[in-house]
Parts: sequence; C-alpha cells; structure tokens
Amino acid sequence: MSRLRLLPWSEDGKPVYLDTDDPDSMLSRLADEMEEAQLGLGHEVLAAARQMLGDPEASRAELRFTAARLAECLFDALRLADSRGERLAGDEDDPPAAPGTTLFRHAVTGHGRVTRNGGTREPRPPRPDRAVGIRTPRVRQDGRMAKRVRVRAPELVGKGGWINTGGKNLTLADFRGRILILDFWTFCCINCLHVLDELRELEEKHRDTVVIVGVHSPKFVHEAEHRAVLDAVERYGVEHPVLDDPELATWKQYAVRAWPTLVVIDPEGYVVAQHAGEGHAHAIERLVEELEAEHTAKGTLRRGDGPYVPPEPEPTTLRFPGKALLLPSGNFLVSDTTRHQLVELAPDGESVVRRIGTGARGFADGDAATAAFNEPQGLALLEDGSVVVADTVNHALRRLDPASGEVSTLAGTGRQWMQGDATSGPGREVSLSSPWDVAWWNGRVWIAMAGVHQLWAYDPAAGTVAVAAGTTNEGLVDGPGAEAWFAQPSGLAATPERLWLADSETSALRWVDLDDAVHTAVGTGLFDFGHRDGDAGQALLQHPLGVTALPDGSVAVSDTYNHALRRYDPHTGQVTTLATDLREPSDAVLAGDDIVVVESARHRLTRLRLPEEAVRVEAVAHRTQRAATEVAPGRLRLDVIFEAPVGQKLDTRYGPSTRLLVSATPPELLLNGGGAGTDLSRDLELDPAVPEGVLHVSAMAASCDDDPANEYPACHVHQQDWGVPVRLAEGGADRLPLVLAGMDADV
Repeated sequence: MSRLRLLPWSEDGKPVYLDTDDPDSMLSRLADEMEEAQLGLGHEVLAAARQMLGDPEASRAELRFTAARLAECLFDALRLADSRGERLAGDEDDPPAAPGTTLFRHAVTGHGRVTRNGGTREPRPPRPDRAVGIRTPRVRQDGRMAKRVRVRAPELVGKGGWINTGGKNLTLADFRGRILILDFWTFCCINCLHVLDELRELEEKHRDTVVIVGVHSPKFVHEAEHRAVLDAVERYGVEHPVLDDPELATWKQYAVRAWPTLVVIDPEGYVVAQHAGEGHAHAIERLVEELEAEHTAKGTLRRGDGPYVPPEPEPTTLRFPGKALLLPSGNFLVSDTTRHQLVELAPDGESVVRRIGTGARGFADGDAATAAFNEPQGLALLEDGSVVVADTVNHALRRLDPASGEVSTLAGTGRQWMQGDATSGPGREVSLSSPWDVAWWNGRVWIAMAGVHQLWAYDPAAGTVAVAAGTTNEGLVDGPGAEAWFAQPSGLAATPERLWLADSETSALRWVDLDDAVHTAVGTGLFDFGHRDGDAGQALLQHPLGVTALPDGSVAVSDTYNHALRRYDPHTGQVTTLATDLREPSDAVLAGDDIVVVESARHRLTRLRLPEEAVRVEAVAHRTQRAATEVAPGRLRLDVIFEAPVGQKLDTRYGPSTRLLVSATPPELLLNGGGAGTDLSRDLELDPAVPEGVLHVSAMAASCDDDPANEYPACHVHQQDWGVPVRLAEGGADRLPLVLAGMDADV
C-alpha cells in the first residue's frame, strides 16, 4: 500500500497516513480537514473536490491530483498561520516553520509525501530508465555523470549586428573558454522578459565564467527595426551583449521553435543543453557549476571580464514611460518605467513636480524618497483619491497616497505566480504575475495580468485578489470569463457597461461585459497583425498596449508597434486612424478637449487635439515571419523532449509528472491527436485538405532534486507553449520534435 503522511495531524498521538491507493478516501479526508480548519485558502479547489467525489466518471489520476491540490492548500494555510503566530486545529504540538521555509509544491508534481517544511518521498522501487518522451541523465556505475550529448555550435549571425559591445562585432570564437548561454528572445514576449529577470542573479554570480548573449529574434515587423531593439535593450535593463537577428538566421541554425529558448554552449564550443520557456535558471546554474568544475580540470575554462560594454545614459526627464493618469489636481502621474519611479508632472506635461521612488530596482514601502519599484506600469485612481500602481516586475499592486507620497503594498508577495499557486485569497498572500495595467470597474480594481494571460481583480473592501477571467492558455478565445483565452493583456479602460482591454500578443481589442463574458472587437489571433482601417472584422492592429474610453462611447487604441493612435466605434463597427508618427505609444489619457499620448520611445507625453476626422493610411497586413515547418499530410509524430536537469529526476510513483495539450488553428487541421494527456509523445493526424495552419502545443514536466542527503528536496515545474506554423507538403517531415529541456538525441 502506498501512503501519504499528513503532517502535523495525528490521532491518539499517532501519525495520520492517507491511503493513496484509495483516492476517494484520501480526497474526502483532506476535504474534511479543510472544512474543519475553516481555511481561507483553496475554496475553489475544495468545491471542485466535492464535485469530483460525486462524479463516477472521475479517474484515479484526477482524484489524486485534486487531493494533492488540497494538501498544498492545507500546508500553505499552516505556513501562513505560523507566520502570524496562530494555530489551526490539530496543530497544537507542531513547532512553527523556520523563517524563509518554502513548501514542496506537491500539487504540481503529484507525488511524494508532504510535510509542512518541505517534501520528501518514502523509499521507492527503482523507476524506469526512460519514460515516453522523457530523457533522463545517464549515470555511470561509479556514480559520475556519463559523457553528455554534445553538438558543435553554429556560428552567431545577425544582420542587425551587435549591441552592448562598444561597437565590436563578435564571433563564436570570441567566447571560446567561457560558458556561453544564448537567450533567444523578442521584446514583445512577457515570458522572455521573465527570463531576463531570472538570469540576472546567475549572470552576476558567475560573471567571470559565464557570458550571456541575447539573440533578438523578432515576431512582429516593428521588432525587426534595429532602433526598436536598441530601445528594448535599454528599456529592460539588458546588461549583456545582444545579437540583432532580424532575419532569424541564428534562430534557424539552432533549430529554435519558441520564445524564449535558452541554449548552453560549453567552453569548447559545443551545445550541451537547450531549454524552452521560463523557470530554468535553477537547472542552468547546476549545469554551469558542473561545466566550471569539468573545464577547470581540463584546463579549458577561461576566467575574466566579458565583452559587455554599457551604453551611455541619456539625460531625459522620462525614460521609456509606460502609463499616465490625470490627477484631480490637473497634474499628470506617469510611470517612469525604466527608471523605476513614478513622476508627477505639471499640467503642461513637461515640468516635474516630484519623483516618487528611489530610482533603483527594489521592493520597499515608504515615503516618496525611500519607496522602491521595479518597472512600474499601470495606474488607476480609486474613489478615496489614492492611486493603485501595477508594479510589474515586483509582481505586485502598490498603493500611492498622492497627498503624503506614502507607498504601501496591496497585493502580491514579490514572487512570480506559478502553476499550482493560489488563485484567490488575501491580497498580500497571493502571488501575481507581471501585472501590466489596472482599472477601477464595478467596485473592483481589474488587473491585466500579462504574465499568465488572465484578468484578475482586487477587492479593496475585502483586501482580496482573485482570477476574474482567463485560463492561463495563450490565444484568442471568447466566451464566459472562466473559459476565455487571452494573450498578454496590457491595457485597460472602463466604461459603465464594458471593460475594454488591449490584448497585445493577439493584436486585438477586446471587452468584458457586466456578466463577465469576453468578446473581441478587433483581432483574429496570435499570428495576424498590421495596419488596416475599415470594418472591424478585417481591421488590423500591431501589438497595442493601451486603450482609452472616449466621450462619445468609442475607444482610442494605443497601437504601439504601428506608432499610431487608432479609434474603434462600437456603434458603427468601424476602425479609423486618429494620428500617426507616435513613437511606440503605450497609453493615452483625456485632458479636456485634448488627448495626451504616452510616447514611450520618445520619452515624453504628447498632447493632441482630438481630431474630428480620421487620418487616411495605406493598409498593410502581416503574418509572423517565422517560416512554416513543412510536414507530411496524415500521420505526424509529435515528440516533446524533456531531460531532467542535472541533479534532478522524475518520479511517476503517484501518477504522471508530465502533461501535454494539443490543438490547432484552424481546428479542422487536426483530425486526431488533439486534447490533453500525460505522455510527451503523441501521434497526430493532419487533414490533407487543410494546406496550412498552426499547431498549438503546451507541455509541462515536473522534476525534483535527487539528493538522498536532502530530507526535503525541492521540486520544479518546466512549462512551455508553442505555436508552430506548419505547411502540409508531400515529402515533408513525419516527426515534429519540440525541446522543453535537454537535447534531441534523434537530430
């Protein structure tokens, strides 16, 4: 019998074990404990659990997974109670958790026995050496790692040239002797921005042995402009060399298929690992340490300063401002994003009244001189006169008192929300993910949660935050809020009956009605964009970041990558252009008869008279420029490659630790093989009658530290979404490999 020990609960002084071979009983007991303790966490999980208990169709795997979610909520509640010096029922004799203790994310990995201070597994039988779609590190009999798979790294080529090198052009040979990490990114991509932040600590810690090179690989036409890449490198504080690759030459040479992708090259110039998506910094650091030891012993590691040369700072009042707000005083409050401050400007939009924040990255409450932000964006005025700030890279909502300049925190823990984390609860106890904009609507602060493709809402009366719409899947799907898909929502504007939103990655204008249903006014999906006016059904935008409600019921759209201000009239269904030659407009606010535009890449506010007539522009349409993969019609083998990182392993004792979700656009492309499953390899059947389309693949794998001396090993989630353009052609490939982590041995 396999058991899960429920710590610190006991009965008659004896430990309580749950029988995982009887998931109904296990689930019922956990649900009872949740209710008895009257926990403030996990109520939606509890409701789902109760529903599943009465569902005869529920599988054993579903029951185990839901039980694990309940266990996670149970121990999260214990941790929170201990931090407050409180006790819960059944917790009289258990000592408080040590400060800084983290929980084993049992809900995600779905295996192991759980304790309040971490997770560990009972002794287990040896696991299979190879699971479907999964590659495990090979270990020699003496316990040392076997020689890893290596592939000679292709040359680094980019028509746009090098940035942050002081004008020097680099080749792969310039990095010989160093550990090189290639970060394939594009500046529109929120996951790429997350990876930039994940790598900062590793980059600093191993500065004398590791060189990170960003390979900028554009999705949108605007991102192929060299000036735009230069701006993005400064905007996001990129402190390493960047290769501008507008034609995706290096992307193709390294067979990259997703933003972001990280490739590790050893000091001898061989590719030794590839990781798609975010959350891999821990695995790469372990690999770096192993490579440092290996190549120090071989004499092939070269230490010293890297080739990074910082640019000269520019003396402007604002630097890449994000959003603006008109205060009751007539002044403007602007999020000066790159300088990590809020700036109050006089009504002329130029004269500085005061700055709020230290100007350095940080997360600290306090007065105007001591508070700290990290790339703040959205601003919203509340009924009490205070301002809510979307503190994007701190993954938090902050509150500014304009009268005193005091800054406090309303919601967020400072840690990025990850799969398995709570999706509702007290604001300061729930993690957020890159909140980009905020708006006051129907008694709540609505949040454009760009990092997880959702809308959340904060209730200031209750001090709670919760998901309001979206599934975390990236795409454009309308319908009830709980079923809708978004793609990096970045701008919000409220009217009495609608919440408008700029859904940037789908280049779409969308709205939420009073019943929380989601609708699309302009936009078709992730890969179509451009500048086209006319009927909304065929109009095109390009990565809009802002939306503004106008007095006549229409809305203005800050059409960022088209450098334009657009207008949509819901009464006529027409899209027009109000102004052009605005450098990356990211927001706009009304000021009397004028509209004041945040020209982010010109570092200023620009005042425009609301025009009575639209500007005529030449229509242009684009599709994402990645070349389609030619595949054979009929059967296609999909292999998601996942190799557990060095020092980690998978464990399937309590059920699968992997998940694969497949769909297609158009849906008719996929005859068979769609839907969710646990194997990372699958046979798809493509309809020969559909000549091209996009395969949407979402994969997740969980791995845990493999150290017998560690009683409470940490577990990590690896997740990535791919949108793979495909073209059906006789003689095309019959296998589609996607690397989540590791190397494709069949290359």
